[in-house]
Amino acid sequence: MSRRGRSLGFLLLALIAAVISAAIANGYGSRVVSGYGALRAVVVAGADLSPGKALGPEQISSALEVRRVPERFVPPGALAAPTEALGLVPQAPIPAGSYLLAAQLRPPRSRSTRPRGLGADLRPVEISVAGADSLLAAGPLAPGAKVDVVVTTEPDGSGPGRAYVAVAGVPLLALRPGAEGSGPGSPSVATLGLSRRQALHLIAAESFARQLTLLPGG
Repeated sequence: MSRRGRSLGFLLLALIAAVISAAIANGYGSRVVSGYGALRAVVVAGADLSPGKALGPEQISSALEVRRVPERFVPPGALAAPTEALGLVPQAPIPAGSYLLAAQLRPPRSRSTRPRGLGADLRPVEISVAGADSLLAAGPLAPGAKVDVVVTTEPDGSGPGRAYVAVAGVPLLALRPGAEGSGPGSPSVATLGLSRRQALHLIAAESFARQLTLLPGG
């Protein structure tokens, strides 16, 4: 047999092996689904979670993971998305690798432990912002001072980015330098009093926006 003939023979055998492997894999997957149920998204702790500390956007994005497991193995009350835990507090230590269950979490303590001036429907949420230098230029802000959060988007193929007020007149509870330290133009970490809907909106904006900027609010 010629070299070309042998090459074609090997190629044909490889294709047949690939088809057989795919058929076996599909059959195995079908048996798994029929035996254990369809795959479901569940939230798993990617790091140890300490009790008594509310889960903010930073922990939501870095310490929680989403995995897909057969529904037969999903415990009752397992969370399906990390944002379901936003602002809630672990009642006991949750070790890394554990499913995150609704029964393990609770709302923050009563209003007596809530920062002063924060309404019952608001919760403290940390976000990374720009513009802190100009915000503080007129002097230190009183706790609870109202600010607006402006989202500036990245330019895309259809035109330049745009800026819009994402939330307006929300209380600023704290402002501190970010991980890069203080300095002109360095991002800061702002703790704002936000409703759940506002918090989810800003968390989503952090993932696609060029920056979030604080402005004095009305």
